[in-house]
Amino acid sequence: MSNLFWLTDAQMAGLAPFFPKPHGKPRVDDMRVLSGIIFINRNGLRWRDAPKEYGPHKTLYSRWKRWSEKGIFARMMVGLAAEQGEEKTVMIPFRDITS
Repeated sequence: MSNLFWLTDAQMAGLAPFFPKPHGKPRVDDMRVLSGIIFINRNGLRWRDAPKEYGPHKTLYSRWKRWSEKGIFARMMVGLAAEQGEEKTVMIPFRDITS
C-alpha cells in the first residue's frame, strides 16, 4: 500500500512528552504504532485490516485501547491545543506525504 501515513521525527518529538513512562519490557516502536493507529482511524478501517508495515494489528489495537483508557490521547490533544493558545478547537496538523 503506497499511501501509508508516517509521523515525522518532529511530530514524534512533539508527542513524546505525553507518552507514559515504560515499565519493564520496552514498548514496540512508538512511531510505527502511532502512525498505524492514525492511519486506521483516518481511513475508517478495522484493526485487522491494518497494513502489515505498521506491525501486528493486535499491537495497534492494544496500544490504542490501553492509552485511551489511561487518557493519554486526551492529554495529547489538550497539551497540543494549549501550545497553540487555542482552548476550544483541537487539531493536529499532520503532513500528508502522498501529495
